[in-house]
Amino acid sequence: MTVELVPSVASEAAAPVAAAVPARVAAFPRLRYMGSKYALLPVLHDVFSSVAPVSADDREGRGGAVRPATAIDAFSGSGVVSYLMKAEGRQVVSNDFLAFPAVIARASVVNGSTTLSDDLVDEICGPPADDRDVVRRTFDGVFFSADDRAFLDSAWSHVDRLDGAERDLAIAGLVLAAARKQPRGVFTFTGARYDDGRRDLRMTMAEQFRAAVRAYGATVFDDGLAHEAVEGDVADLRRPPADLVYLDPPYAPPRDDADYMKRYHFLQGLAVYWRGQTIMTETKTKKIAKLFTPFAYPRTVDDALVRTFEQFSDAGALVLSYSSNAVPSRERIEQLMRTVKPHVEVRVVDHTYSFGTHRAAIRTAATEYVFVGRD
Repeated sequence: MTVELVPSVASEAAAPVAAAVPARVAAFPRLRYMGSKYALLPVLHDVFSSVAPVSADDREGRGGAVRPATAIDAFSGSGVVSYLMKAEGRQVVSNDFLAFPAVIARASVVNGSTTLSDDLVDEICGPPADDRDVVRRTFDGVFFSADDRAFLDSAWSHVDRLDGAERDLAIAGLVLAAARKQPRGVFTFTGARYDDGRRDLRMTMAEQFRAAVRAYGATVFDDGLAHEAVEGDVADLRRPPADLVYLDPPYAPPRDDADYMKRYHFLQGLAVYWRGQTIMTETKTKKIAKLFTPFAYPRTVDDALVRTFEQFSDAGALVLSYSSNAVPSRERIEQLMRTVKPHVEVRVVDHTYSFGTHRAAIRTAATEYVFVGRD
């Protein structure tokens, strides 16, 4: 069965999030991210609440025998959908194959009580604790001003002395600060050719960091549940059956690719201070060697979807986001999902979002499909 519901969803900047989702979700920090779901939160909240409702017992039975509603966000990206799931009252497993989404999820979803004190933020923004220079040396003339690069090295000299949620919050703040200081939020070009005069680009990196850690700190709340954030290939994610599994894999375009490492390599490196990463020094932007994902390419995406559907076939509800700009087609995805879930509904959403980094693809009108599979 296919059910088409066509809600009116505006662009990311104008999405009426606050009126349609749990109020605290509206303030979740916005990371400019390819395929981000901020604008679709009202639709996803409606879908999640319809197919896997959270009862009062789920929300209130923290210490007793009542099992909480469980959810897996298998491709967490910016973290906002994982956070939505937490705000709905679910116990969340958040997964991504890149390091910085896992850090963001630990800081905002797993973390239930820790924020950074003003004194600690002042210390991170103060004089360096050592003479490290990875950012200054590697990205001289590539990204950011000399002062901003020096700040990132200096900040990491303090972050390396932290652990637990304080460390996660500080790194999440650095990631968001760097993303907001880079025109268009992607790291596929050098220089300021896409400088559109935004205030974010005029602020120093230290100012951005202070704002970012305040923003992530404001997301913290304790719901008494044991959430989890995982960095790894979705194929390796093995957890007990969940009430709800949400899939938002890279959308394989007919041409080009959906290589997130190419677009966000600086954020990936910054999240781990480039430890364990192979920097391609011969490239203009000093990219990190890509992590292959079969979802990013037309020749491998069908098999990747089938294997992922099978992996989570025991979920109470299986929800997939996908775009009309990508392959396979809507009809093909329905066919593949029905191999594990006999009842498939599709919500069709008019959407404008960023897809690709070439000039013609900066803002692309598309149809977003939300597939819902149930037994």
